[in-house]
Amino acid sequence: MTLAALAEQVGVAVVNLSVMKNDRARAVRFSTLTALCDALDCTPGDLFSVVDP
Repeated sequence: MTLAALAEQVGVAVVNLSVMKNDRARAVRFSTLTALCDALDCTPGDLFSVVDP
């Protein structure tokens, strides 16, 4: 799936997905996370991990 197709399915801008993809996001709305997980058939843990600074 392309970033553009995912953005359209989730209902966010491609630039916002790009920010998340490149680890530059400071926060993600719960509604966006839910929509991403629905579109990708995954759980939040599949998308994010906690890393010590």
